[in-house]
Amino acid sequence: MNVSPAPIEPGTAPNATQPVSPLSDAETQSASLTFAPRFLFLSTPPSGVTNSLAQPQPDDVATGAAWVQARLAAAQPLRDDISTDEITPLPILAYYDETLGRFPYTGFRTADGQAPIGADAVRRAGFEVVVAGKRYGKGSSREHSPAAERHAGVRLIVAESFERIYRQNADNIGLYTSTDFGLLARIAAGEAIPLAELTAGRDALTQAILHSGGLLKYGRAHLRPENTLWAPKSATAATAEPSSGGTVAGRPKTLFEKIVARHLLPAAGTPAMPVAGDGVFVRSDWRFIHEYYTGMASTMLAAMRDPQTGAAVPLEDPGSIVVFEDHTSYADESITHVRAGMLPNLRKMIQAQRDFADAYGLRMHRTLTESEAARDDGSNVAGISHAMMIEHYALPGQLVVGTDSHTPHSGAIGCVAFGVGTTDMANAFVTGAVRMKLPSSVRVTLDGALQAGASAKDIVLHLLALPIIRDGSCVGKVFEFTGSGVQSMTTDARATLTNMVAELGGFTGLVAPDAETVRFLRERRGIAFSVAPWMHSDADAVYDTDIAVDCSAIGPMLARPGDPGNGMALAALADPVRVDIAYGGSCTAGKRDDFDQYHGVLRWAADRGLRVAPHVRLFLQFGTTAVRDHCASAGYLSAFEAVGARMLQPSCGACGNCGPGSSENAQQVTISAINRNFPGRGGPGNVWLGSPATVAASAIAGEIVSFEALQQRYVSGQLPRAPV
Repeated sequence: MNVSPAPIEPGTAPNATQPVSPLSDAETQSASLTFAPRFLFLSTPPSGVTNSLAQPQPDDVATGAAWVQARLAAAQPLRDDISTDEITPLPILAYYDETLGRFPYTGFRTADGQAPIGADAVRRAGFEVVVAGKRYGKGSSREHSPAAERHAGVRLIVAESFERIYRQNADNIGLYTSTDFGLLARIAAGEAIPLAELTAGRDALTQAILHSGGLLKYGRAHLRPENTLWAPKSATAATAEPSSGGTVAGRPKTLFEKIVARHLLPAAGTPAMPVAGDGVFVRSDWRFIHEYYTGMASTMLAAMRDPQTGAAVPLEDPGSIVVFEDHTSYADESITHVRAGMLPNLRKMIQAQRDFADAYGLRMHRTLTESEAARDDGSNVAGISHAMMIEHYALPGQLVVGTDSHTPHSGAIGCVAFGVGTTDMANAFVTGAVRMKLPSSVRVTLDGALQAGASAKDIVLHLLALPIIRDGSCVGKVFEFTGSGVQSMTTDARATLTNMVAELGGFTGLVAPDAETVRFLRERRGIAFSVAPWMHSDADAVYDTDIAVDCSAIGPMLARPGDPGNGMALAALADPVRVDIAYGGSCTAGKRDDFDQYHGVLRWAADRGLRVAPHVRLFLQFGTTAVRDHCASAGYLSAFEAVGARMLQPSCGACGNCGPGSSENAQQVTISAINRNFPGRGGPGNVWLGSPATVAASAIAGEIVSFEALQQRYVSGQLPRAPV
């Protein structure tokens, strides 16, 4: 049902002050913008793009409206699901200045698989308006994408719909976005567009930010301690009983609403009693960043130095900031980076983060190269940021933000965790305030026991294939997972669900804390945690949508190359799919439970004299040093070695196309346990997604199979044993 939740009442705090007034109507109505009528149509057929490159604008404004309508019609269907991996492929992220403007859309693919937009093409053509289809900007939270567009001269993106993080990143740097295709004819005719019209339908906070010229300018003007209600920062305060009780304005509320209510920060342009759809600021308990974003953030903060003294801008509560170097420890083995000559710039980017952390005395975790790990005495504690947050920092009832779309990982223990872009984080570093648009909630009820050989990853791949997800109906919403299927899951399995809310298009995902959460915190972190009575959704809380899943009907799943939403049952695979690479790792599939699954298959294979197929390379990469140490103490490594797997130290690695496990050419086929397979993600080849068990079984079989099918092949004598 489509019901808007009642307003959220913020908790009380001592010495609260009233927020400053938002911008006046006169201020928001005065400005108009004129765009050069130079249009790039990102179409499914190649002709839409090539026509744009050949003739980006009408001959004259008198015929402009008719010209653009004809071009729009010829460009149909517009490309849906354009990911940030296509707007700015991962190697480009080593840049974080105006150089980005050389590269927008260099990863973009048309229906025939061509990449028609080369370096500098957008700048040379002078495009100011880009036109696309649904769910524009899906995937990574990288602000490099809208920054590259803006540095290239693009000023407006018109699309049928946008992914949440991309659009917020665009807002923050003053890149305009709209779903109004009627603007195209008016721009082509030379008409000035009122700024108020460009921002119509957006929440008041977004409008104020755009009218201020971006988030940092807005923050300097309005997010000062004297203008903001600064709530207490202690973990005790974050997990205590909400002062507003168990209801929102007298009505039941979700766990998400309860946590947000404890963290609200009233500020200019935000309502006192916000409802879903309103823009607000919240206080976070933890903020974290990794090396692909810190250089850009530090540059932003350097621009905020005191003009008289040159003093650096102070950070708000630096003890709650964590810095991770977790993507690039295998960069020297990244074919993509080596071929593109990107390693020197990548090293500068890494050093920029180290310098920033040193300058401010921030805590930092760094994954090691293999040679460094061989010399380590075991004292280095590191890993992929999301896994590290749940292993060391996040607690139920807290609010966590990170510069990565998979930040919802920590929602598995009952906290609100979500990804933001670089400008959002830079602003949060200085002000302590994190921008968000209050989302509505989707309740996903998982009941029944999974079929043998299926896992939480298969549930997510099933969800991704549902029409209600594919059509974007749940974009930007909270996914709350509940039901008997969730109750029986380990925390690691729950983290697979919440982690891949990023692929579902959601704002965040969470599971209410329970006895399993208490067990996880006690056994993994040595914390004696008690679940507070309020830490659950009220019985009659309002949800925008309900999705019910019968887990007993779900077997091993796959996602075909190109998009994680291309889901299908593995059993429905009609023709054999030969694989060249099998990769198990990433924040999604590098946890303890995942390695239990890899080991379950590979121990079975090793005990029968089986090895990885001769034409396949199998890579297994630990998510954290704790997972690596668990595998060593549990005796898993002997099985991995026996079948011929290459073991990799903790890092994002091939999931970020930055290390072994990435494909080297377009003909290679990968079966991977990572979370997304957009074009270019994991290399130039075709990436199929599957569960850890499916990845391990496929490596042995040499083609995509389930563990059950692998066992059947062995019984029937179809698998050759390795020579003794």
